[in-house]
Amino acid sequence: MSRIETEPTLLDDAARAGWMYYVGGMTQDQIAGELGISRQRAQRLVSRAMTEGLIHVRLNHRIGACLDLEAALRDRFGLDRARVMPSLGAGADPVPAIASAAAAELERFLRMTEPLVIALGTGRAMRGMVDALTPMEAEQHRLVSLIGNIAPDGSASFFDVVMRIADKVHAPHYPMPVPVISPTPEENAAFHALPPVRKVVDLAQRAGVVFVGVGQMSDDAPLLADGFVTREELDEMQAAGAVGEVAGWVFDSEGVYLDVGTNRRTGGVRVTPNLDRPSVGIAAGASKVSAILGALKSRIINSLVTDEPTAKALLGRR
Repeated sequence: MSRIETEPTLLDDAARAGWMYYVGGMTQDQIAGELGISRQRAQRLVSRAMTEGLIHVRLNHRIGACLDLEAALRDRFGLDRARVMPSLGAGADPVPAIASAAAAELERFLRMTEPLVIALGTGRAMRGMVDALTPMEAEQHRLVSLIGNIAPDGSASFFDVVMRIADKVHAPHYPMPVPVISPTPEENAAFHALPPVRKVVDLAQRAGVVFVGVGQMSDDAPLLADGFVTREELDEMQAAGAVGEVAGWVFDSEGVYLDVGTNRRTGGVRVTPNLDRPSVGIAAGASKVSAILGALKSRIINSLVTDEPTAKALLGRR
């Protein structure tokens, strides 16, 4: 029997210390005594449990200021649902702030007994949602990707979430077997003419609920950072008024999809504005405000999970 099988690992110790601290309510001194270690080591183990993602914290108390912002967002944009989470402070990454609330929204649908098709976009916020998701049995549902899962170098797209969710909830899943963005419109059309691809596209178009991230099209655009568009392509789309993208499809400040640039070569399924089904946007951050606003105006998304600073910024814009 190997050492790994017979002796606790550092992560085992961190998980045990994290459990005692966050679930058992023990102090670090008590943990040190229970585990036979120094207080300093107990403190490091508890900290590691959090940084390694072994512990997920969910806020059960609804803060009044956040509730007020949720009501204001629903009234202003006619949203079906809004979740606003407390800020983590100036300069902090907003994804951890909204991940647990996004996961809770997805779990609402996963717990439904009636079978659903759940369509999913990609991105950092979506991946954060999946990391915060509670494992469960949800094999009555089907999960389908809205966007291609092949990167420009032929590798699997790093932020694709369908398989990650399926692994946690044991639901059938359908990746979109096309490039995120094809080299030419003709190649994109050829991919979409393939019978297996047509079946996945049809499934995505019939989805009962949609979850998507919202990407900005400023100079720090995720599509540029991840190598899906060139600087020249981004310049062209910015000149045409691009402010945001959902599932790789680029739109302007009013949420109108553009007929320029990579939109002519994007794989997968475009989220139709004014859907009669839930279309949940998971997004936060100052750089995304214009993109989220455009998606709200045209109702590409009709529900939103965000944080306090982003909600305030959205409500302050016209």
